[in-house]
Amino acid sequence: MSHPLHSEPTPARPGPGPLPDALLRALDVMVSRRMQGLLAGDYRSALLGEGTELSQVRPYIPGDDVRRIDWNVTARTGEAHVRVQLAERVLVTWLVLDTSASMHFGTADRRKADVAEGVAIAVGNVATRRGNRLGFVTFGDDRPRSLPPRQGRVGLLGLLSTLRDEPGLENAGATSLGEALHRTASLARQRSAVVVVSDFRGPLDWRRPLLELSSRHDVIAVEIRDPREQELPNAGVLWLVDPETGRQLRADTRNERLRARFATAAAAERAELARVLAAAGARHVVLTTAGDWLRSFAVFLRRGARR
Repeated sequence: MSHPLHSEPTPARPGPGPLPDALLRALDVMVSRRMQGLLAGDYRSALLGEGTELSQVRPYIPGDDVRRIDWNVTARTGEAHVRVQLAERVLVTWLVLDTSASMHFGTADRRKADVAEGVAIAVGNVATRRGNRLGFVTFGDDRPRSLPPRQGRVGLLGLLSTLRDEPGLENAGATSLGEALHRTASLARQRSAVVVVSDFRGPLDWRRPLLELSSRHDVIAVEIRDPREQELPNAGVLWLVDPETGRQLRADTRNERLRARFATAAAAERAELARVLAAAGARHVVLTTAGDWLRSFAVFLRRGARR
Protein backbone atom coordinates (compact mmCIF):
# COMPACT_ATOMS: atom_id res chain seq x y z
CA MET A 1 0.00 0.00 0.00
CA SER A 2 1.45 3.36 -1.01
CA HIS A 3 1.89 6.25 1.38
CA PRO A 4 -0.87 8.86 0.82
CA LEU A 5 1.59 11.73 1.05
CA HIS A 6 3.88 10.56 -1.75
CA SER A 7 3.39 10.25 -5.50
CA GLU A 8 4.09 6.85 -7.02
CA PRO A 9 7.14 6.75 -9.34
CA THR A 10 6.42 6.15 -13.02
CA PRO A 11 8.70 5.16 -15.93
CA ALA A 12 8.44 8.72 -17.24
CA ARG A 13 9.27 10.17 -13.81
CA PRO A 14 11.14 7.64 -11.65
CA GLY A 15 12.05 10.16 -8.99
CA PRO A 16 9.85 11.84 -6.36
CA GLY A 17 6.72 13.54 -7.63
CA PRO A 18 5.18 16.88 -6.60
CA LEU A 19 4.26 17.42 -2.97
CA PRO A 20 0.55 16.79 -2.35
CA ASP A 21 -1.27 19.63 -0.55
CA ALA A 22 -1.39 17.65 2.70
CA LEU A 23 2.39 17.18 2.67
CA LEU A 24 2.91 20.84 1.80
CA ARG A 25 0.89 21.83 4.89
CA ALA A 26 2.80 19.29 7.00
CA LEU A 27 6.06 20.74 5.69
CA ASP A 28 4.90 24.21 6.74
CA VAL A 29 4.25 23.00 10.30
CA MET A 30 7.57 21.15 10.50
CA VAL A 31 9.60 24.05 9.13
CA SER A 32 7.80 26.56 11.39
CA ARG A 33 8.63 24.55 14.51
CA ARG A 34 12.27 24.03 13.60
CA MET A 35 12.82 27.66 12.67
CA GLN A 36 11.47 29.02 15.96
CA GLY A 37 14.97 29.34 17.40
CA LEU A 38 16.19 31.58 14.59
CA LEU A 39 16.24 35.36 14.87
CA ALA A 40 14.25 37.38 12.36
CA GLY A 41 17.25 39.62 11.67
CA ASP A 42 15.33 42.85 12.26
CA TYR A 43 16.98 46.08 11.16
CA ARG A 44 16.77 48.86 13.72
CA SER A 45 17.79 52.47 13.22
CA ALA A 46 19.67 54.56 15.74
CA LEU A 47 16.73 56.94 16.01
CA LEU A 48 14.60 56.99 19.12
CA GLY A 49 10.95 56.12 18.85
CA GLU A 50 8.48 53.27 19.01
CA GLY A 51 10.04 49.84 19.23
CA THR A 52 10.84 46.85 21.39
CA GLU A 53 14.57 47.31 22.08
CA LEU A 54 15.39 49.46 25.13
CA SER A 55 17.54 52.49 24.40
CA GLN A 56 17.50 54.35 27.73
CA VAL A 57 15.52 55.22 30.85
CA ARG A 58 15.15 58.97 31.45
CA PRO A 59 13.17 61.26 33.75
CA TYR A 60 9.52 61.77 32.87
CA ILE A 61 8.67 64.88 30.83
CA PRO A 62 5.10 66.22 30.70
CA GLY A 63 3.51 64.82 27.58
CA ASP A 64 5.26 61.45 27.77
CA ASP A 65 3.07 58.36 27.44
CA VAL A 66 2.37 57.26 31.02
CA ARG A 67 2.22 53.65 29.82
CA ARG A 68 6.00 53.82 29.33
CA ILE A 69 6.77 54.69 32.95
CA ASP A 70 9.39 52.32 34.40
CA TRP A 71 7.96 51.69 37.86
CA ASN A 72 11.05 49.92 39.21
CA VAL A 73 13.36 52.85 38.45
CA THR A 74 10.69 55.30 39.61
CA ALA A 75 10.44 53.49 42.96
CA ARG A 76 14.22 53.42 43.45
CA THR A 77 14.81 57.08 42.60
CA GLY A 78 11.61 58.60 43.89
CA GLU A 79 11.23 60.38 40.52
CA ALA A 80 9.13 59.26 37.55
CA HIS A 81 11.19 57.73 34.73
CA VAL A 82 10.09 56.45 31.33
CA ARG A 83 11.51 53.78 29.04
CA VAL A 84 12.60 54.88 25.55
CA GLN A 85 12.93 52.29 22.80
CA LEU A 86 14.89 52.25 19.57
CA ALA A 87 12.81 52.96 16.51
CA GLU A 88 12.25 49.90 14.35
CA ARG A 89 12.34 50.02 10.57
CA VAL A 90 10.34 47.37 8.78
CA LEU A 91 12.59 44.90 7.00
CA VAL A 92 11.41 43.89 3.55
CA THR A 93 12.54 40.56 2.13
CA TRP A 94 12.14 39.60 -1.52
CA LEU A 95 11.96 35.91 -2.40
CA VAL A 96 13.08 35.29 -5.99
CA LEU A 97 11.92 31.75 -6.79
CA ASP A 98 12.97 29.57 -9.73
CA THR A 99 10.01 27.69 -11.26
CA SER A 100 11.80 26.47 -14.40
CA ALA A 101 11.62 22.93 -15.79
CA SER A 102 14.97 21.89 -14.34
CA MET A 103 13.64 22.46 -10.81
CA HIS A 104 11.27 19.51 -11.28
CA PHE A 105 14.21 17.09 -11.40
CA GLY A 106 14.90 14.85 -8.43
CA THR A 107 16.48 11.43 -7.96
CA ALA A 108 17.09 11.42 -4.20
CA ASP A 109 14.66 12.03 -1.32
CA ARG A 110 12.79 14.82 -3.11
CA ARG A 111 12.79 17.11 -6.14
CA LYS A 112 14.66 20.39 -6.32
CA ALA A 113 11.29 22.16 -6.47
CA ASP A 114 10.34 20.53 -3.15
CA VAL A 115 13.48 21.91 -1.48
CA ALA A 116 12.73 25.32 -3.02
CA GLU A 117 9.22 25.22 -1.52
CA GLY A 118 10.66 24.35 1.87
CA VAL A 119 13.16 27.21 1.65
CA ALA A 120 10.32 29.56 0.70
CA ILE A 121 8.40 28.48 3.80
CA ALA A 122 11.48 28.91 6.01
CA VAL A 123 12.16 32.37 4.59
CA GLY A 124 8.49 33.23 5.09
CA ASN A 125 8.74 32.27 8.75
CA VAL A 126 11.80 34.37 9.56
CA ALA A 127 11.08 37.27 7.19
CA THR A 128 7.57 38.15 8.39
CA ARG A 129 8.09 38.20 12.15
CA ARG A 130 7.56 41.42 14.14
CA GLY A 131 5.71 43.15 11.33
CA ASN A 132 8.35 42.64 8.65
CA ARG A 133 7.17 42.04 5.10
CA LEU A 134 7.78 39.49 2.35
CA GLY A 135 7.45 39.98 -1.41
CA PHE A 136 7.68 37.42 -4.24
CA VAL A 137 9.18 37.31 -7.70
CA THR A 138 9.06 34.10 -9.73
CA PHE A 139 10.79 33.22 -12.99
CA GLY A 140 11.49 30.28 -15.25
CA ASP A 141 8.13 29.49 -16.82
CA ASP A 142 5.77 31.37 -19.11
CA ARG A 143 3.84 32.85 -16.16
CA PRO A 144 6.28 34.98 -14.13
CA ARG A 145 4.68 36.49 -11.04
CA SER A 146 5.43 39.47 -8.83
CA LEU A 147 3.62 40.06 -5.54
CA PRO A 148 4.15 43.20 -3.41
CA PRO A 149 5.55 42.84 0.12
CA ARG A 150 2.98 41.83 2.73
CA GLN A 151 3.01 41.30 6.47
CA GLY A 152 2.58 37.71 7.62
CA ARG A 153 2.66 34.64 5.42
CA VAL A 154 -0.69 35.45 3.84
CA GLY A 155 -1.15 33.36 0.74
CA LEU A 156 2.28 31.72 0.89
CA LEU A 157 1.01 28.14 0.80
CA GLY A 158 -1.57 29.04 -1.83
CA LEU A 159 1.13 30.57 -4.01
CA LEU A 160 3.39 27.54 -3.65
CA SER A 161 0.50 25.22 -4.42
CA THR A 162 -0.22 27.17 -7.60
CA LEU A 163 3.42 27.10 -8.64
CA ARG A 164 3.57 23.30 -8.35
CA ASP A 165 1.92 22.80 -11.75
CA GLU A 166 4.29 20.75 -13.87
CA PRO A 167 5.83 22.84 -16.68
CA GLY A 168 5.06 21.71 -20.20
CA LEU A 169 7.45 21.39 -23.13
CA GLU A 170 6.34 24.80 -24.34
CA ASN A 171 8.07 26.31 -21.31
CA ALA A 172 11.48 24.88 -22.22
CA GLY A 173 14.10 27.61 -22.34
CA ALA A 174 11.88 30.14 -20.56
CA THR A 175 14.35 30.61 -17.70
CA SER A 176 15.55 34.18 -17.28
CA LEU A 177 17.06 34.88 -13.89
CA GLY A 178 18.53 38.10 -15.28
CA GLU A 179 15.06 39.44 -16.09
CA ALA A 180 13.81 38.44 -12.63
CA LEU A 181 16.67 40.31 -10.95
CA HIS A 182 15.93 43.40 -13.06
CA ARG A 183 12.28 43.10 -12.01
CA THR A 184 13.25 42.76 -8.34
CA ALA A 185 15.51 45.82 -8.52
CA SER A 186 12.67 47.92 -9.94
CA LEU A 187 10.27 46.77 -7.21
CA ALA A 188 12.61 46.97 -4.19
CA ARG A 189 12.67 50.69 -3.49
CA GLN A 190 14.10 50.50 0.03
CA ARG A 191 17.15 48.53 1.11
CA SER A 192 15.98 44.92 1.39
CA ALA A 193 17.09 41.35 1.81
CA VAL A 194 16.84 39.43 -1.48
CA VAL A 195 16.82 35.62 -1.33
CA VAL A 196 17.32 33.96 -4.73
CA VAL A 197 16.32 30.27 -4.71
CA SER A 198 17.43 28.44 -7.87
CA ASP A 199 19.56 25.66 -9.29
CA PHE A 200 21.31 28.35 -11.38
CA ARG A 201 21.15 26.22 -14.52
CA GLY A 202 20.97 27.95 -17.86
CA PRO A 203 22.51 31.09 -19.37
CA LEU A 204 24.60 33.43 -17.23
CA ASP A 205 22.56 36.48 -18.19
CA TRP A 206 22.24 37.40 -14.55
CA ARG A 207 25.79 38.38 -13.56
CA ARG A 208 25.50 42.14 -14.14
CA PRO A 209 21.91 42.39 -12.76
CA LEU A 210 23.04 40.50 -9.63
CA LEU A 211 26.02 42.81 -9.18
CA GLU A 212 23.78 45.87 -9.48
CA LEU A 213 21.21 44.37 -7.10
CA SER A 214 23.78 43.45 -4.44
CA SER A 215 25.20 46.96 -4.51
CA ARG A 216 21.92 48.22 -2.98
CA HIS A 217 20.54 45.16 -1.19
CA ASP A 218 21.67 42.18 0.88
CA VAL A 219 21.55 39.19 -1.47
CA ILE A 220 21.51 35.51 -0.51
CA ALA A 221 21.88 32.89 -3.26
CA VAL A 222 20.36 29.53 -2.31
CA GLU A 223 21.64 26.97 -4.81
CA ILE A 224 19.76 23.67 -4.99
CA ARG A 225 21.41 20.55 -6.42
CA ASP A 226 20.59 16.92 -7.04
CA PRO A 227 23.39 14.32 -6.62
CA ARG A 228 22.85 12.96 -10.14
CA GLU A 229 23.70 16.36 -11.60
CA GLN A 230 27.24 15.99 -10.30
CA GLU A 231 27.99 12.40 -11.27
CA LEU A 232 26.67 9.77 -13.66
CA PRO A 233 25.67 6.33 -12.38
CA ASN A 234 26.91 3.19 -14.09
CA ALA A 235 23.52 2.41 -15.63
CA GLY A 236 24.27 1.46 -19.22
CA VAL A 237 23.15 3.51 -22.22
CA LEU A 238 21.06 6.54 -21.21
CA TRP A 239 19.37 9.40 -23.02
CA LEU A 240 20.13 12.58 -21.09
CA VAL A 241 17.67 15.46 -21.51
CA ASP A 242 18.29 19.14 -20.76
CA PRO A 243 14.96 20.23 -19.21
CA GLU A 244 15.70 23.89 -19.96
CA THR A 245 16.16 23.41 -23.72
CA GLY A 246 14.74 19.94 -24.43
CA ARG A 247 18.01 18.83 -26.09
CA GLN A 248 18.84 15.11 -25.81
CA LEU A 249 22.19 13.36 -25.63
CA ARG A 250 22.95 9.63 -25.80
CA ALA A 251 25.55 8.53 -23.22
CA ASP A 252 27.04 5.12 -22.46
CA THR A 253 27.49 5.40 -18.70
CA ARG A 254 29.39 2.10 -18.58
CA ASN A 255 32.41 4.06 -19.80
CA GLU A 256 34.46 4.90 -16.72
CA ARG A 257 36.36 7.71 -18.47
CA LEU A 258 33.07 9.29 -19.53
CA ARG A 259 31.80 9.24 -15.95
CA ALA A 260 35.06 10.76 -14.68
CA ARG A 261 34.98 13.54 -17.31
CA PHE A 262 31.36 14.28 -16.47
CA ALA A 263 32.11 14.57 -12.73
CA THR A 264 35.14 16.81 -13.38
CA ALA A 265 33.20 19.11 -15.72
CA ALA A 266 30.23 19.29 -13.33
CA ALA A 267 32.48 20.20 -10.38
CA ALA A 268 34.28 22.87 -12.43
CA GLU A 269 30.99 24.38 -13.58
CA ARG A 270 29.67 24.63 -10.02
CA ALA A 271 32.99 26.06 -8.79
CA GLU A 272 32.74 28.79 -11.44
CA LEU A 273 29.18 29.49 -10.30
CA ALA A 274 30.38 29.94 -6.71
CA ARG A 275 33.11 32.31 -7.92
CA VAL A 276 30.63 34.42 -9.92
CA LEU A 277 28.22 34.65 -6.97
CA ALA A 278 31.00 35.68 -4.59
CA ALA A 279 32.32 38.27 -7.06
CA ALA A 280 28.83 39.76 -7.27
CA GLY A 281 28.69 40.14 -3.48
CA ALA A 282 26.05 37.49 -2.78
CA ARG A 283 26.19 35.14 0.17
CA HIS A 284 25.97 31.57 -1.12
CA VAL A 285 24.64 28.34 0.36
CA VAL A 286 24.25 24.95 -1.35
CA LEU A 287 21.33 22.66 -0.45
CA THR A 288 20.71 19.22 -1.93
CA THR A 289 17.72 16.97 -2.54
CA ALA A 290 19.33 14.32 -0.32
CA GLY A 291 19.48 14.54 3.47
CA ASP A 292 18.42 17.27 5.88
CA TRP A 293 18.47 20.45 3.81
CA LEU A 294 16.70 22.43 6.55
CA ARG A 295 19.49 21.88 9.07
CA SER A 296 22.05 23.14 6.53
CA PHE A 297 19.93 26.21 5.79
CA ALA A 298 19.38 26.95 9.50
CA VAL A 299 23.13 26.74 10.21
CA PHE A 300 23.75 29.14 7.32
CA LEU A 301 21.19 31.64 8.66
CA ARG A 302 22.60 31.46 12.19
CA ARG A 303 26.09 32.22 10.90
CA GLY A 304 24.72 35.19 9.00
CA ALA A 305 22.91 36.47 12.11
CA ARG A 306 26.12 36.26 14.18
CA ARG A 307 28.07 38.06 11.46
